[in-house]
Amino acid sequence: MASPIPYVREMDFEYGQVARLSPLVRRVVANNPGAFTYYGTGVYIIGNGTVCVIDPGPAIPEHLEALKAALEGETISHVVVTHSHMDHSPLAHPLAEWAGCKVYGRAAGAPSEAEVRMEAGDDLSFKPDVTVGDGDVFEGPGWTMDVIETPGHTSNHLCFGLREEKTLFSGDHIMGWSTTVISPPDGDMGDYFNSLEKVRDMGFSKIVPTHGPPVTEDVTGFIQAYIDHRKKREAAILARLEAGDTRIPDMVRTIYADVDKSLHPAACHSVLGHMIHLVKDGRVKAENGATIDGTYRTAS
Repeated sequence: MASPIPYVREMDFEYGQVARLSPLVRRVVANNPGAFTYYGTGVYIIGNGTVCVIDPGPAIPEHLEALKAALEGETISHVVVTHSHMDHSPLAHPLAEWAGCKVYGRAAGAPSEAEVRMEAGDDLSFKPDVTVGDGDVFEGPGWTMDVIETPGHTSNHLCFGLREEKTLFSGDHIMGWSTTVISPPDGDMGDYFNSLEKVRDMGFSKIVPTHGPPVTEDVTGFIQAYIDHRKKREAAILARLEAGDTRIPDMVRTIYADVDKSLHPAACHSVLGHMIHLVKDGRVKAENGATIDGTYRTAS
């Protein structure tokens, strides 16, 4: 039986204040809590003196001022972005312009076509100064960061690995407090499974997501539990199809019965992601197109 995800939810912080998490890592949390951001966006400063900043966060003036205060007197060599959602990327260019450096990441993918958008929404204007991917490296005094392509949550999602501390900065790819929403068309469940397996096998000792606290215990097991959870969801979807459900909203009411109903629209998009993956794998047939309002049946 798949192990449940050993969530980590306790987090000690103050909005706008810089906190040191390790010799090479500091964090400033933006005051943008919500159903999909948890306590808010955690902005990570890597290094000392000459630093890299990961996911500067939302366009909140007070948050930008807090980042400037935290970084005063230091040189920012890189501003890097995990993906283009409104809680991650909007301050990237304003901060880089203030610092006199470039923004690194990947351009926004397809906009969400959903009637119910994810809370943060897409930052469709985001374009990095430098496009990066697997094999690219950022370096500074005493720190080395590897770029890791991890599509799934979005098509342009990146994670970053800090070699010196064996730490994965996971953006929204893996979070300690919750699972990640995979919302088509930009989100792709097949890509997500592949990306989870990819980072699982890289041997990190710590996961630091953009939202919520770090994962520090049995990182490989935590990622495997994430994978097992997704496989269990797929099994639940197949079971609902066998039980006679043909529409995603009906499945969600049963599968997510213990989840706040306000999150059911997001759950529908996640189930759609699974359904598209099952259709591609030949396990499910879409009767009239793979959409939330479509009808489905098992292929056998």
